[in-house]
Amino acid sequence: MGVTAMTVARLMPAESEFYAAQSVYSDPGDLARYYDALPDDPRELALVVRRLMIHRLEGGLFDFAIAEERLCDDAETRYVDEILKLIVHRRDEPLTVPRPYADRFVGVCRDFALLLCSFMRAKGVPARIRSGFADYFGTDGFHYDHVVTEYWDAQHGWRLADAQVAEGHKVAFDPMDVPRDRFLVAGKAWQLIRAGNADAKTFGVSLPDGAQLVGEWFVAGNIRLDLAAANKVETLLWDIWGIGAGGDDDMTDEIHDLYDLAARVADEEIVFSAARSLFAENAGLRTPATVISLAPFNGPREVTLRR
Repeated sequence: MGVTAMTVARLMPAESEFYAAQSVYSDPGDLARYYDALPDDPRELALVVRRLMIHRLEGGLFDFAIAEERLCDDAETRYVDEILKLIVHRRDEPLTVPRPYADRFVGVCRDFALLLCSFMRAKGVPARIRSGFADYFGTDGFHYDHVVTEYWDAQHGWRLADAQVAEGHKVAFDPMDVPRDRFLVAGKAWQLIRAGNADAKTFGVSLPDGAQLVGEWFVAGNIRLDLAAANKVETLLWDIWGIGAGGDDDMTDEIHDLYDLAARVADEEIVFSAARSLFAENAGLRTPATVISLAPFNGPREVTLRR
């Protein structure tokens, strides 16, 4: 035929419009003027994000001593407009100007993912953040608690992008097209565990003191975060609400059934209408006006979220 056929992916208008619009969390607010100089290409946008931020655990990677007050305060910042205020207060230049480490926002994976999501939505690209587990931060078979951006590509459909590894990390794949067997969305991880095809103890997070939070209960919490993000409620990773458990010994049949359902809805492919309905109608999953924030450095407290 002489021409290779190209599959064109399609997204329903309601879903496209929903994910191309800013959320309360991703809206740059009065600082939207700083977006005027941003590039259009998603890959370049990811590099802009990478050069504005440093992960709170990357000090050793970049041989930079992160100030303790930054560790405590920056990553407790929930909203993009507040993240941008910190960035431009420290160095009031276009966002395309790479910041020295001392002027970068000190965040976590969620912050990289949310800022890239904000940039993409500003460009009219449908985007959302996904909570799950990555196996590319170590070689020990452990699946690390992680968040990435999922964006719409008209030729390929939904793709996973990891702005945190866009520069500075060595990974054996394209950071703008993370393989879905290297990053498992929380619902997929749950289904593998429940089917006996994965060990729940290899999913979770390692704490600075060497302790680990792992197990079914932790994966269930990530499903709750992922479903919320699918509804553009992009909370901090340590925000707690709804039905869950504090450990695997506390998991009940009711909790298993609830997250079996949520995992099918917030799977690798999100069932948009079902995700919207389940979140709206189930009080055990829906994010309330006030959550408990188990902040790693600042301690537990109640937080009333923006609406």
